[in-house]
Amino acid sequence: MNIHEYQAKKLLAGFGAPISEGSPVLSMADIDKAIADLPGPVYVVKSQIHAGGRGKGRFKELGAEAKGGVRVCFSAEDAKTNAEEMFGKTLVTNQTGPAGKQVNRLYIENGADIDQELYLSILVDRETSLFSFVASTEGGMDIEQVAHDTPEKIHTIGIDALKGITDSDVEKLNKAFALEGVAAEDGKTLFPTLYKAFVESDMSLLEVNPLVVLKDGHLKVLDAKVSFDSNALFRQKEIAALRDETEEDEKEIEASKHDLAYIALDGDIGCMVNGAGLAMATMDIIKLYGAEPANFLDVGGGATTEKVTAAFKIITSDPNVKGILVNIFGGIMRCDVIAEGVVQAVQDVGLKVPLVVRLEGTKVAEGKAIINNSDLDVIAADDLDDAAQKIVKAVKG
Repeated sequence: MNIHEYQAKKLLAGFGAPISEGSPVLSMADIDKAIADLPGPVYVVKSQIHAGGRGKGRFKELGAEAKGGVRVCFSAEDAKTNAEEMFGKTLVTNQTGPAGKQVNRLYIENGADIDQELYLSILVDRETSLFSFVASTEGGMDIEQVAHDTPEKIHTIGIDALKGITDSDVEKLNKAFALEGVAAEDGKTLFPTLYKAFVESDMSLLEVNPLVVLKDGHLKVLDAKVSFDSNALFRQKEIAALRDETEEDEKEIEASKHDLAYIALDGDIGCMVNGAGLAMATMDIIKLYGAEPANFLDVGGGATTEKVTAAFKIITSDPNVKGILVNIFGGIMRCDVIAEGVVQAVQDVGLKVPLVVRLEGTKVAEGKAIINNSDLDVIAADDLDDAAQKIVKAVKG
């Protein structure tokens, strides 16, 4: 689960991280107060969407030459003008895709007297099984380019979860950032603070870009991007309450209500599979035969008829779907339960696109009998390769 920058900063400030003064704008009526609450004279108006690249983005309604989604303003009047221009508009960045995202929230904060911009993130490194800091002296909007062109400027410092962050780890981070004096002293406090926030809040990603060194030598968290482990939200009630469903795909929201692992994609073949590995293999083989999957969907090993029905309805609600492939290997999951769910879903919503079903494993004979005895216009498949070829052929005519 992702949250907005202003929410992330408030969370980090609660752990003791230094941030700029700022106020969220949730409606046009909030703009004047948000500006008046800040001392100025420099204001920064920031679009709040769940995507990076805001500073270099453009608003669809304002034309290609319009300023980006993060703007530095040198008077209260200028801040108000820019806030009113940005609110409610569609911001397109390199991470939103061409459709962009509507800016329904802004964050207006006090300007900072910046001397240097750094890059810092914390994530789970699955190769080393460590929490890892990623640090670079080349902070700012083009960190991806830095990683591509000069990877030697990016340093990774692994943290042993059993020991936590140590003085030695902090020294390595100060060295990676080339911090000295006041900034290095701030690092001794800030880096353990960020690590504590990451672990105790069940984050999967904490990105501070930029982490800035101010002219007075102190460190400040100038931007923050935070993602949380959705599987841990049951013990993070306050964080779960920060979820902004307007930033999420409606189909993914519906899937989460039924405990389905669903991710919307850009293709036209809907997939319903049990098991993440099999789902990935199904997507790969669809691409192998020249088509694109419309989603990742894992119904899990303990799916009920109701859960399968919900999954099928979510797939068919995507207007881009031109065909559906059901690929089930019944180990824990029973093929007859899948078949009952598919039949029920088709009876509820109808079937307007080709449907290929491949069943194998537990209760496969019963599952096939349920499908065959229904009135569904189903294309049967013997194995995954056969199923992929048949759905691609059906979709492409």
